[in-house]
Amino acid sequence: MSRIVIALGGNALQIDGAATAEEQKKVASLTAKRLISLVEAGHDLIIGHGNGPQVGAILLHEENCATAAAPSMPLETDGAMSQGQIGYWLQQAIGDELRARNIDKDVATVVTQTVVNRDDPAFLDPSKPIGPFYDEATAQKLATERGWTVKEDAGRGWRRVVPSPRPVNIVEKRVVRGLADSGVLVIATGGGGVPVFDDNGDLEGVDAVIDKDFAAALLGRIVDASILLILTAVDAVAIGYNTDHETPLNEVSLSELQQHIDAGEFAPGSMLPKVQAAMEFVQFRPENVAIITSIEQAQAALEGNAGTTIRT
Repeated sequence: MSRIVIALGGNALQIDGAATAEEQKKVASLTAKRLISLVEAGHDLIIGHGNGPQVGAILLHEENCATAAAPSMPLETDGAMSQGQIGYWLQQAIGDELRARNIDKDVATVVTQTVVNRDDPAFLDPSKPIGPFYDEATAQKLATERGWTVKEDAGRGWRRVVPSPRPVNIVEKRVVRGLADSGVLVIATGGGGVPVFDDNGDLEGVDAVIDKDFAAALLGRIVDASILLILTAVDAVAIGYNTDHETPLNEVSLSELQQHIDAGEFAPGSMLPKVQAAMEFVQFRPENVAIITSIEQAQAALEGNAGTTIRT
């Protein structure tokens, strides 16, 4: 049996922008069917997930509905909210699917705190856009009032930007590892986990966003997984993406991937962090394997018939 950590994109719970709870529950059910097929194939799964659309909606609600009696919450608390929300949808859908297939396995969500370093250079250059778009005057006013950093976002308007530091530890690692070792299908590091500083055991939440693929790669190392499966919107990593010379990468080594990175083949904020997270996981232990593909091709990719497989 292979232990697989899955990095599930936040958009895996939305199709064509469908954003109501019922719509997202339906998508979670489709996702569960595909994931439990991997359990049937004999794999042990630990699931991480993104939260971009969901935490964005939470921020939008708080922006529009906050009052003195019901004040808005800080970003780190909003991230925890999204972990509970998405974890609930996924664990319910996965539990239903396990029972439908007569698989005797429990599923549990662990609201996860992810440690980051205070001196991470990301704190000097916030770059991760979050929340709604504003006109420039409104954005600058909010920046002054709330101490935000705001930036123009690709001609679409102005947005709040926050740091995206690298994860260095997972506070609940022993809990996640213990549950997984006892046979529980665990959902953890949702949205990359809630970023926290760890001062000799005293934890402090910080307003930042951790990349979920880097968090999943760290989680994979902690729980001794042999495979990191990054599920995204495309079937495989490609060079020359969106050009006449687009070429998918099937099986690729670390050195070959680094050459493509140096050549600027992968877009920052899109495919680049997925590739870098996959490389970190494979570098940790020579026998580790990372796969990047779509959820539709996950089973075929694990069999070596689809996706991009990264080895040493």
